[in-house]
Amino acid sequence: MPLAAAVEACRRALYETEVARLWAGSADGAHDLGHLRRVWANARAIAAAEGGADDEVLLAAAFFHDAVNLPKSAPDRAQASALSARAALAFLQTTDFPAEKLDPTAHAIEAHSFSAGIAPRTKEAMILQDADRLEALGAIGIARMFHVAGQMGAALFDPEDPMARRRALDDKRFSLDHLEVKLFPVAAAMQTATGRRMAEERAEWMASFRTRLLAEIG
Repeated sequence: MPLAAAVEACRRALYETEVARLWAGSADGAHDLGHLRRVWANARAIAAAEGGADDEVLLAAAFFHDAVNLPKSAPDRAQASALSARAALAFLQTTDFPAEKLDPTAHAIEAHSFSAGIAPRTKEAMILQDADRLEALGAIGIARMFHVAGQMGAALFDPEDPMARRRALDDKRFSLDHLEVKLFPVAAAMQTATGRRMAEERAEWMASFRTRLLAEIG
């Protein structure tokens, strides 16, 4: 069910303050409050088109899904969503958040993660997973891809073989490889019909970007 505007604004401010406290200045350009706000906007758009989702659950899950943000290279990276769910519950239980919505919120947070490999069982979990994965696609997805790859020391692309015609794909070494290794498959595996339509449009833009990039580098 949709949230009243005043309730949404109040809860957003509360959740953002708590997540900022949990991050304690450790947020990065790919995982910051802007990312959380865009995921919530995506989730709200998908929920409005699909129907049947609880916005109260979605709002909390969207703002806490990266409450514990571990580096991509961390050995326990797959545990990040479970740790985020735990942090969300610990906080939400101190508020007036409905007790019966705690478990659905925790599940949505746990299931959003690609690395956790948890299948979404609820409408809210499906929507949140799609909403978060849309952030890996399109123009914002390209920007975040290069940002994270730079943090990990990867090159922009292999200058000798940018499309990996004569080598194995390796997105740990070459940023551009990440499109084929992960991002195009993500676009093809969305959970909702609305998410799939949004992902297809963004995937087409990424393919166009790659074509332009290849043309520019010869």
